[in-house]
Amino acid sequence: MQQLNRANIGLTESLPIKVVQFGEGNFLRAFVDYAIQRLNKEAGFNAGIAVVQPIDRGMVSMLNDQDGLYTLFSKGIKEGQEVEEKELITNIVKGIDPYADFHDFLDLAKEEQLQFIISNTTEAGIAYAATDTRDMRPPSSYPAKLTVLLHERYRHFDGAQDKGLTIIPCELINYNSDTLKKIILDYIGLWKLEEGFKNWVLNACTFHNTLVDRIVPGYPRDQIEAYNAQLDYGDKLLVSAETFFLWVIEGDDRLKQKLPFHKTGLDVKIVKDMQPFRTRKVRILNGAHTAMVPISILYGNQTVKESVDEKFTGPFIQSVVFDEIIPTLDMDKAELEAFAKAVFDRFRNPFIKHQLASIALNSISKFKVRVLPSLLEFVKRKNSLPVHMVFAFACLIRFYKGDFKGRELPVNDDSEIVAEMAGIWQSGNYDAIAEKVLSKTEYWGEDLTKIKDLRQRIAKALQLIDEDGISEGFIAFKNI
Repeated sequence: MQQLNRANIGLTESLPIKVVQFGEGNFLRAFVDYAIQRLNKEAGFNAGIAVVQPIDRGMVSMLNDQDGLYTLFSKGIKEGQEVEEKELITNIVKGIDPYADFHDFLDLAKEEQLQFIISNTTEAGIAYAATDTRDMRPPSSYPAKLTVLLHERYRHFDGAQDKGLTIIPCELINYNSDTLKKIILDYIGLWKLEEGFKNWVLNACTFHNTLVDRIVPGYPRDQIEAYNAQLDYGDKLLVSAETFFLWVIEGDDRLKQKLPFHKTGLDVKIVKDMQPFRTRKVRILNGAHTAMVPISILYGNQTVKESVDEKFTGPFIQSVVFDEIIPTLDMDKAELEAFAKAVFDRFRNPFIKHQLASIALNSISKFKVRVLPSLLEFVKRKNSLPVHMVFAFACLIRFYKGDFKGRELPVNDDSEIVAEMAGIWQSGNYDAIAEKVLSKTEYWGEDLTKIKDLRQRIAKALQLIDEDGISEGFIAFKNI
C-alpha cells in the first residue's frame, strides 16, 4: 500500500496561505481544517493553511511527510440513524516547526493573502510568560509567538491597515480572544514595542471570542485495522470525530463576509454575543458529562454510552438535564430541549467509546464550573434543592474517597486535593465530611454550608450510598 502524499494520489492543486494555524493536533484537524475545506468546496474560499507547531515536540514532521494530507472519519447519530462519512482533507499547505526553523516561521508574516490566525494550544496555551523576550527564537508561549509574528507583519508591510489579521482562537476558555489580546498588549508593553504597532494591533486586527463543540477521539488506535481497510493508501494521521459540529464566533457582518459559512451546510453561528451559547453548552453538555461521571463509575459503568443507555443511570442523567438544568436557563425552552436531545444522541454514539475514567480528570473544578451554577440557580428559582444534582454532588464527594465496594476508583486530580479529600474521609463521620467539603471556599468559590439543608442532605446521601449502594441509595434518598 502506497504512503499518502500528493504525488501518490495525483493531487496538484496549490492554495494560497490565507490561514496560519497554531496547533496540529486532532481537534483542529477534525474541526477547523475540516470547516475551511467545506468553505473551499462550497463557497470558493480558496484558502490554504500553514500549520505552526506551538511546542518543541509535535507532529509537524509527520504532517509534512504526508504533504499535509490526512483522512477524517466522522461517525455519529442523526435523528436516530447511524451516519458515517469519510473525507480526505487537502488544504494544509505546509507545516512549520519554529523551534527548528524560526526564519520559516517569520516568513509567514510576509504572506500577501494571509487573513486569519486560528489556534488551539489547549486551555493552558493562552498564558503570559514574563520570561519570554522578543529575541527568543522562538518565545515559549503562544501569545508571545503571535506577538512576534504580528510585529514582523506590521514592519514588513509598513503598518498597512489592510494587512491586519482576523484572530480566532479556539482554546476552551471563556473570552479566549479577549484574554489573548490582553496578553499581546502586555508583551507590547514589556518589550517596549512602538506605539504604531500597538495601534495597528488595536485597529487593523480583529479578535473574536469563540465556542467550539465537537467530540474528537482522534487516532482510532483500537480499531485502526478496520479504518485502514477503508483506504487504498497508508495514513498515519487519520483522525476520527463525531458528526456533530458547532462553531460559535463573536463577530459582525464584516466577519460574515470574510467567512461565508452561510454558503455551507455547517452549523457556524457568527453572533454579537456568544455567551448564551456557551452557557447552554457548559451547563447541558459539559454539566451532564460531569454530573454523570462519579455516579456512573460508582454504579459500575465504564463509558458515556453505557451510562445513558443503562436503566438506572440513563433516566437519572435525563432528569438532571431536563428537570433540573434546563429550568435554570433563560433561552427558549424548545431550543434548549432540542439541543439536549442532540447531546444525548451524541452520548449514544456507538462509534465513540468515551471512557468515564478519561473525563474524570479534575472533577472537583469541573463540577464548580459546569454543575454547581445550575444547582445554585435551581435553589434561587425554586427555593428547593434539585434532588438529582444533590445526589450527584454526594457521589462526587464519595468518589474522592478513592475506593468503593472493593474497587479502586480512577480519581485523577491535583495531588493536594486528592490527599486533602482522603484525609477528610478518614473521620468516617458523614456529617463532618459534608461540613468540611462544602465549606471549602477554595473548591467552590463560596461556603456551600450556607445553602439551606444542603449539608444535611449531602451527609444523608453519603450514608445511603455506603449502606444501600447507588440505585437503592438514590431511591431511599429521593423518598425522604
